[in-house]
Amino acid sequence: MNLSDIPLFSMLRGRMGHLGERQRLIAQNVANSETPGYTPQDLKAYSFQAQMRGVQMTQAGAPARTQAAHLSGTVNRTAAASTFKAVRSKDSETTMDGNSVVLEEEMMKMSEARMAYDAAVGFYQKSLNLLRTAARPPGR
Repeated sequence: MNLSDIPLFSMLRGRMGHLGERQRLIAQNVANSETPGYTPQDLKAYSFQAQMRGVQMTQAGAPARTQAAHLSGTVNRTAAASTFKAVRSKDSETTMDGNSVVLEEEMMKMSEARMAYDAAVGFYQKSLNLLRTAARPPGR
């Protein structure tokens, strides 16, 4: 069994990828805190709707029904594949040389991203342990 076929693990992997990319951008902002004219970057918030763009689709444009008891529905197919795009965002202060990186704000963003990443890793590990327990033969 491939873990990427399980939607929960796929979404957790996407969330961890988003948070890793966010940490990379925040580190880039901190590294350029003395660069004249530098505007910090951040990622758009990770959303459930963005993950639903990657849902397996049928020919009619509805999510694939894997069981007869599932309800049919529709998903907007015009959305592009889920990729992370950096957006320039002004922080609360801009220095005389045009740099708008505020180190305190960047450190807060970094700790927030780190806590969210740790939570996602913990949830991933607990879900994996649950699968291992379910797959174990009785009496072991």
